[in-house]
Amino acid sequence: MTSFGIDTGDVLAQVRGQVGFITLNRPQALNALSLGMVRSLTNALLAWQDDPQVHAVAIRGTTKTGMFGGFCAGGDIRFFHQAATNGNPELEDFFTEEYALNHLIHEYRKPYIAFMDGIVMGGGMGISQGASHRLVTGRTKMAMPETNIGLFPDVGGGYFLSRCPGRAGEWLALTGEVIDGTSAIVLGLADYWVDAEKQAQAWDALAALHFQNAGALEAWVAMFSVACDADSIRAADRIDQYFGLDSVSQMVQALEADDSDWARHTAGILRKRSPLMLHVVLEQVRRARSMSLADDLRMERDMVRHCFHTVHLARSGASSETVEGIRALAVDKDHHPLWNPERIEEVTPEMVAPFFTSPWPATAHPLASLK
Repeated sequence: MTSFGIDTGDVLAQVRGQVGFITLNRPQALNALSLGMVRSLTNALLAWQDDPQVHAVAIRGTTKTGMFGGFCAGGDIRFFHQAATNGNPELEDFFTEEYALNHLIHEYRKPYIAFMDGIVMGGGMGISQGASHRLVTGRTKMAMPETNIGLFPDVGGGYFLSRCPGRAGEWLALTGEVIDGTSAIVLGLADYWVDAEKQAQAWDALAALHFQNAGALEAWVAMFSVACDADSIRAADRIDQYFGLDSVSQMVQALEADDSDWARHTAGILRKRSPLMLHVVLEQVRRARSMSLADDLRMERDMVRHCFHTVHLARSGASSETVEGIRALAVDKDHHPLWNPERIEEVTPEMVAPFFTSPWPATAHPLASLK
């Protein structure tokens, strides 16, 4: 058996049988990813990818009361706020290394099984959407809520959201709406439904699999996954109708002209999000629809640099849209971000376009090596 293992406190990694098992173990922060956790995950996956004794990888999260129940709430946004206001260069390292990890998972040469139980948001989506086996439960709460903090759905969000059916990707990216496990399966963001109470049994059963036996993993899936009532997304036709419009301004105006409860609710959500980033995100998703994953991640790496150093708007650090959004949600917790511009209708194309201009020449891009 391989001797590789990690116990950094926040990430536990060990090999049992023929499977590498990873447990995110930072429950007090809903397993939010730190730079150290990103590095631990990367080290484990790289070591196991070329280890002939490891045939698959499984990943789960913990809660304060035990294993499972919560996967990962995203990146450590408090660190983002502190690093951006203090000029800590590790902020740049975080995004470069996190996006490289996301790419590694999508391109991983062995089965990667993600137990997407409980909260799966932001960076949690980044370490699960590339899985070969994405498992959800009745407790799954999935979202890409970044427009709520003046950011955008990164970690490959442009890539995987844009590939949802119809205009569901635009809807999820702009509103940050939370969906359940059945909706995730319908939208192509999950593969299998597992009874939440049987996850521990399924996890342990992986350690007993003999991957030399053809179909061993498929038999495991058949044993523990169950059919779920995966109806079509409620309001799917209206999502396509409104979120297929050309601009965010048109979307909001059309929603506000519709007196249905769904339209009023949806318009109200958009009015609370960062107007600037709503326009940026719509452009992101629509560009990403025709991009490879590597190109999308390079684009998102450009975008996140502009989020914290918005040179074309003379805003940086504490004055940036993203730091202001994090302040309002997670630091001061007043939930009243001072968005700039204040209204969706005030955002101009000249404010949006520079987010998609790379601050690096292609050969010197932090993610130039991604294929």
